[in-house]
Amino acid sequence: MNRIPRYKRTTMFCTIMIALAAFTYFYALVWDRFYSEAIVFPFYRRGNWLVVAIYALLLYVCTSLYGGYKVGASRVSELIYSQTLSVLFVNFLTFLQISLVGRKWLDFRPMLVLTAAEVAAAVVWAWGANRIYLSIYPPHQILMIYGSDLVDLVTQKMRRRPERYRIMESISIDEGLDRVLERAKGFETVALCDVRSEMRNKIVKYCFDNSIRIYIVPKISDILLRGSQEIQLFDTPLLLCNNEGIGMEQRIAKRAIDLLFCIPALVASLPFMAATAAAIWLYDRGPVLFRQKRLTLDGKEFTVYKFRSMVVDAERDGVARLAREGDSRITPVGKIIRKIRFDELPQLFNILSGDMSIVGPRPERPEIARQYQEDMPEFNLRLKVKAGLTGYAQVLGKYNTTPYDKLKLDLMYIQNYSILLDLKIMMMTVKILFLPDSTEGVGGEMTTAARTARPSAAKADEGARDSAKAAAPAGQK
Repeated sequence: MNRIPRYKRTTMFCTIMIALAAFTYFYALVWDRFYSEAIVFPFYRRGNWLVVAIYALLLYVCTSLYGGYKVGASRVSELIYSQTLSVLFVNFLTFLQISLVGRKWLDFRPMLVLTAAEVAAAVVWAWGANRIYLSIYPPHQILMIYGSDLVDLVTQKMRRRPERYRIMESISIDEGLDRVLERAKGFETVALCDVRSEMRNKIVKYCFDNSIRIYIVPKISDILLRGSQEIQLFDTPLLLCNNEGIGMEQRIAKRAIDLLFCIPALVASLPFMAATAAAIWLYDRGPVLFRQKRLTLDGKEFTVYKFRSMVVDAERDGVARLAREGDSRITPVGKIIRKIRFDELPQLFNILSGDMSIVGPRPERPEIARQYQEDMPEFNLRLKVKAGLTGYAQVLGKYNTTPYDKLKLDLMYIQNYSILLDLKIMMMTVKILFLPDSTEGVGGEMTTAARTARPSAAKADEGARDSAKAAAPAGQK
């Protein structure tokens, strides 16, 4: 059995340091030639080193946050996009910093040249680093162990990343534990999808004992346990789950951050709101704002405000439904404001009033929430915090991500909440603003993004095996 090389992290760290060193060197040249003597009080040698070091630190933190160093885990295009976004943000911030130190607006053209050079370097680095990664670390040869039709969704997503995952075989847990463990012997990696807890525990222990990698699709209970606190009862370890949402001191800090960011954002967005409102009214002379009842903390109902992006009386039949791909109810103006997220701007008033927070689970309609709870009784667990304008499910998922996956992401946010996590999500939100697939509608056959009907076990097995066949090398099909 081929084992994964032990020095993977060291190799990736060296690759990252090469990129960071190159970008920092470019900036050091620009600073030394164009800015170090242009400020009112030039720095001495150590001062110049500090300026360059601050730039390197900002670039590393921002690029890490946007996933620009996730070689192998992200596509080349995603790496380039993340690196470019980081460079734009850091260079803009650095120029403001330089101008502040210089006590005047300095020449911005050197920073533009620096940005162009770094973007070009990012393209070369992302392509080269990815080629090196794939040549050293081939895709994982995976045995898929499943217990329900959810395997179809997971398999489809893995098939979209053939350079990283290759499902060679799939087996249902219904074939028996002994048969499953016997098949696992021939693989370096297994994936567990919706396997019953008793069976899953035995498989995990077996894989741990035999040094077999495991990908696990988590259950709701797994996510709740992740946020637990480790304590000891004398010599007995315990896990404590408070299950109270976020604490009072965190709520106060969260509210302060909401106001700190919301008020300036509201003032800055007023001209854009006025232009959006005018465009909506001029198109069909209909209402500018869209009002709807939504749920927030502890199941409280409130009225959410959005710019109307659909025709008037879009749900005149009384059926609550999400927007579909190519939905004819969306107006031409609506298509534009939904793409650039301007339809969400009025929710800043909801944040100001305290009904919403900047970060949190997206507010759901009461009638749709009741539909989800019929299939997922745990759906109301996401109401332990205020609804948010953005959240984990928005920066990591899509509009058409299934409610079950969105629920998991929302619970991951609640269970791992911190002020730093809020700030991280706010910065990650900037990244997804320009990704068109994050606003994809649900499938045409669905009124909500609910999970599809469960096929038979035989059909699930057949679909998984077809996926394995499609992903396998020519000699193994």
